[in-house]
Amino acid sequence: QVQLVESGGGSVQAGGSLRLSCAASGPTFSSYAMAWFRQAPGKEREFVARISGNGGSTYYTDSVKGRFTISRDNGKNTVYLQMNSLKPADTAVYYCAASVRVAVTIRVGSYDYWGQGTQVTVSS
Repeated sequence: QVQLVESGGGSVQAGGSLRLSCAASGPTFSSYAMAWFRQAPGKEREFVARISGNGGSTYYTDSVKGRFTISRDNGKNTVYLQMNSLKPADTAVYYCAASVRVAVTIRVGSYDYWGQGTQVTVSS
């Protein structure tokens, strides 16, 4: 069982930056691929970024490429999402998720564990 706790959300003006953190409890954190998803009001949860268990491979949705960076510190059981050049369209609740699957996947159903979410609000 893996428990995930996100932090770092908040309110920022367009063009600003935030760094989200997701702390994981439980053994063998490095055996899980980790991802960030987001859900805006009235919309479905959508994939944002994914990182492999050893941190050697990352994958992003097109709308955040060049602005967001996912990273992880397996010694601290933590995954991060650095968000730069934020836009109002990035406003959403951001969720951290863990998957035992090696293959890259952006499907919500492919992730086994989820955090409770952290709100990010970007004003124009």
